[in-house]
Amino acid sequence: MSALRAPAAYPGHSAAPQVKPAPRRASLTAISGGKQKRRLDVVRAPLQSQSSIPFFVLCATVLVSSLVAVLVLNTSMVYTSYEAARLSNQVTQTRQDVQAKTERLRQIQNALPAKADRLGMVPAQNPQVLDISQAAAQVLAGSGGQ
Repeated sequence: MSALRAPAAYPGHSAAPQVKPAPRRASLTAISGGKQKRRLDVVRAPLQSQSSIPFFVLCATVLVSSLVAVLVLNTSMVYTSYEAARLSNQVTQTRQDVQAKTERLRQIQNALPAKADRLGMVPAQNPQVLDISQAAAQVLAGSGGQ
């Protein structure tokens, strides 16, 4: 064992040194004024925030909500894009159908006089229109006999 002994404690004093807790506020200081002779008031510095967790929660919430909003917006845009492509294809198909039917109508109209001749039909010499509201027959303008 060691021959040295620990110092004896005095009565009424503890052996451990007393440590003062660190102040939570900044020390008070006054700054001397410049040209004006005003009385300076001493104001304590505001307390430091106890925790920064609410700030981080707020930041995380804003970040997550913005990411969700971007995801929803992107999904909506993709859906709209597919819908526009489908409608564009449908319009193209309808245009092709109209063009094909118009061409078929022209062919039928061009073949009509020849078919009428084969059936023995002749063009009308004096075409007339019957107007039911006036109960009268009218000769078409531009025809041979008026």
